[in-house]
Amino acid sequence: MGSESAAFLFSTPEMTVTFSLTRQLRAMMQFEWALTCALERQGIAEAGAGATLESLLDAEFVDIATLERDAHEVGNIAIPFIGQLTERVKGTSEPAARSIHLGATSQDVLDTALVLQMREALALIVEAIDRLDVALAKQVRAHSATVMTGRTWMQPGPPTTLGLKLAGTLAALRRHRTRINAAAERALVLQFGGAVGTLAALGSAGIEVSSELARKLNLKEPELPWHTQRDNLVETAQVLALLVGSLGKFAKDVALLMQAEVAEVTEPSRAGRGGSSTMPQKRNPVACAMVLAVAARVPGLISTMLVAMPQEHERGLGLWQTEWETLPEIFRLASRAMASSIEVAEGLVVNASRMTSNLDAMHGLPQSEAVSAALARKVGRSAAHEILREATRQARDKNQNLSEILKRNSEVTAHLAPETIDQLLQPREYLGSAKQFIERVLGAPRAQR
Repeated sequence: MGSESAAFLFSTPEMTVTFSLTRQLRAMMQFEWALTCALERQGIAEAGAGATLESLLDAEFVDIATLERDAHEVGNIAIPFIGQLTERVKGTSEPAARSIHLGATSQDVLDTALVLQMREALALIVEAIDRLDVALAKQVRAHSATVMTGRTWMQPGPPTTLGLKLAGTLAALRRHRTRINAAAERALVLQFGGAVGTLAALGSAGIEVSSELARKLNLKEPELPWHTQRDNLVETAQVLALLVGSLGKFAKDVALLMQAEVAEVTEPSRAGRGGSSTMPQKRNPVACAMVLAVAARVPGLISTMLVAMPQEHERGLGLWQTEWETLPEIFRLASRAMASSIEVAEGLVVNASRMTSNLDAMHGLPQSEAVSAALARKVGRSAAHEILREATRQARDKNQNLSEILKRNSEVTAHLAPETIDQLLQPREYLGSAKQFIERVLGAPRAQR
């Protein structure tokens, strides 16, 4: 599958539109309109210039083919865009055309347009987080007491509950929401500094124009221009990477539990979903596969963002340009991971009886820790651990239930009655604080999420 034909698989329609060339040009036009309005307010631009540009906010005047051709000659799309805008406005108002882009540099319009796109993109991400939060919380409540095998190093451990497993993802998701909101506060700010970040072309009016420009765009004004200080953009990318990493963990767990040999949960099913071109019986975890693919790709893109941080002096050479496709791609990938995770969480099919049978098939071995802990109070931890290690070996070698082995062991029966052994080996009796942990997550005040 070629890169173009596969691209739609790794984004959502909404995020693809957000970072489309059309949306970028409209954001650039917003910047130029707002700048002209700010200049007009300071008496620098002709009266009515802002209104002239306002009629062009949809940016439909742009000749895309010419823009792309000229961009190759000058290294970015801002210069040919401003050229086309100026020519378009000249036909209506020569005085208004003279003030277009006054005091700004190409990076100002490109970076601020990116910030405007990011504002929309982050809103989409937060909306998806809220939807996934609802779906996961519903599953956590439904399966707070659904007992299953806990697994460490891919091997059976003591029992846990599906609710607790999903609550871990839910808690992480809420932490990521907090991180995204905090990162957005720092990243969604105006970029306006002129040639080298001094706004010298505007003389004494620079600060006033900057403040009015930020107000018109509904953006915060930073302390100073940030042309080659890219930490806030990189932080946003890294927060998205953390989100994707947690979604990858969720997807991997679900995919492993979907294996036919385990069969404890499955993705939502419908005709044709997860099929194979050769194996009719297949029911592949296709949504999980997409999340895991995204989780594998994003770290490399984050590396690119980090490598691009040491930009030269007042304008980066090559490193700034690496962000242009990298950051939008991180957003697109994160949106796909969110959409696929929502699909899994909302339609997750749980096979509780299979969870029980899988536990039973292990002849009580996963609950050996419970017996060891009880016995340790009588004979000490090391001695109890050694007794249970040997007992579990015998149960495994003889293919017998651990209960039978323990009840024949005088070192155990000297301290634990048979009925106590049976009780200790009941999975539901060894869930510790799982219920309380779940309640903490579900009951956390909104401000802590």
